[in-house]
Amino acid sequence: MTDLFGQDASAPPQVAPSADAPLADRLRPATLAEVVGQEHLTGPEGAIGRMVAAGKLASIILWGPPGTGKTSIARLLADAVGMRFTAISAVFSGVADLKKAFAEAEKMAGAGRKTLLFVDEIHRFNRAQQDGFLPYVERGVVTLVGATTENPSFALNAALLSRAQVLVLNRLDEAALNALLTKAEGLEGALPVTPDARTALIAQADGDGRFLLGQAETLYAAGLTDPLDPAALGNFLQRRVAVYDKDRDGHYNLISALHKAVRGSDPQAALYYLARMLTAGEEPLFLARRLVRMAVEDIGLADPHALPQCMAAMEAYRFLGSPEGELALAQACLYLATAPKSNAVYKAQKAAWKSAKDTGSLMPPMNIVNAATGLMETLGYGQGYTYDHDTPEGFSGDDYWPEALAPQTFYTPIERGFEREIKKRLDYWDKLRTDRA
Repeated sequence: MTDLFGQDASAPPQVAPSADAPLADRLRPATLAEVVGQEHLTGPEGAIGRMVAAGKLASIILWGPPGTGKTSIARLLADAVGMRFTAISAVFSGVADLKKAFAEAEKMAGAGRKTLLFVDEIHRFNRAQQDGFLPYVERGVVTLVGATTENPSFALNAALLSRAQVLVLNRLDEAALNALLTKAEGLEGALPVTPDARTALIAQADGDGRFLLGQAETLYAAGLTDPLDPAALGNFLQRRVAVYDKDRDGHYNLISALHKAVRGSDPQAALYYLARMLTAGEEPLFLARRLVRMAVEDIGLADPHALPQCMAAMEAYRFLGSPEGELALAQACLYLATAPKSNAVYKAQKAAWKSAKDTGSLMPPMNIVNAATGLMETLGYGQGYTYDHDTPEGFSGDDYWPEALAPQTFYTPIERGFEREIKKRLDYWDKLRTDRA
C-alpha cells in the first residue's frame, strides 16, 4: 500500500527524498523537534511530546488548517514510538481500502508489530464508515491518527470522538513560516525577492506552509536573476501581494491596529488602518472576514445590525470588485467603529463552551424532549411540557436545564446599545420565574 505521496506506507519516513522531489517533500521534518509552529503539541509538555516520552501512543485526531504539518506529525509519531505506518486518504479510499488496511494491521499485530493508521481528510468518511474503525481501535489492532480541517464536533461521530483525543494544530505564524523559508533557502539559495517582497510572500501564505513552499518553488524554478519587489512579485504570481515594511507596517501589526481602533471606537484611526492595508495590496476579502469577526466579538447584540452590515459589505465587494467594492468595506468599518461595544456574547460563548465540555453528555429534562417513538412516549418523553404560547405572558418559566446541572448564567447583557433592551427582557422573565416559584 502507498501513502498520499506514492511512497511505501509501511516503510519508515523517507529521510532523503530525491533531488527532483517537490520542495515541500524535501523539507519534511526528520524528527518531531523539527516540526515548526506546533510546539504546544510536540514540545516536552505537549500532548504529543508526553506520548512519545511514555512510548505509548493513543488514537488522536489532528485538527488544523491546511499546510500545518498534520501528515508529517503522523509519520514522525510512528517512527518515534517504533510503529508501522500506513496511510489512506478518505478522498480516494473506500470500504475495500479500509478492509485491506485492517487485515494487514491484524496480520502485523499477530507478528508483534503495531500499526499506526493515518487517515487523511477523515471527515470525508460517512458515519457508517467511521463506525467501521471502532472495533479495530478498541481491540488495539490499529492506533488511529486522523487528520481533518473540519470541526470534529460536527464532522466526526460521537463514538469515534470518544475513543480519540482531539489535538488542535495552530495556523503557522510569521515566525514558523519564516523558518520554513529559511530552510528552503538553505537548500536552494536565497529567494529572488527583496526583503519587503519576502515579508509579503509570508503574509500571502496566510498560515499555510505547504502553499508558501509551493510559491517559493515557483520562484526558484523561474531562474530569475533580479530580485522581485512586492509589486513585481504580485504580478509574477498572479496574486495580490500586500506591500509591507517588515519592521513597521507588517501584516499582523496593521490588522491588530485596525481591530484595536474599531474596538476603541475611533472611526478615523480605523479607516486609516483599513486604507493602509488596502492601498498596500492586502486581499480585501481577508479584511472583510476580519470585520465580521469584529462585529461578533466586540459589538455583538449591543447592535444586532453590525453583523448584517459586515456580511452585506462582503457580498457587495464580491459583486462590485475592486476598487468600487472597497467603499462597502469602508462603510462597514465605520459602522463598527461607531457602534456601541459589548463583548458579552463573546464571553458567553466561551463560558458556555467550557460548561458543555465539563458536563459531558447530561440528558435534558424529559419533558422538553420530543417523544419521537412509541417507546419514548411510554417512557415519559415530552410529558408535562408547557407550551409557552398558551400562557398569558407567552412565558412558562419552566426549567430547561439537565437535572444534574443547576441553571447557569453565561450571557449578561450590558447597559449599552440594544443590549439595554435585552437586559430589560431578561429581568422581566426572571421576575416572572421568581413570582411563580
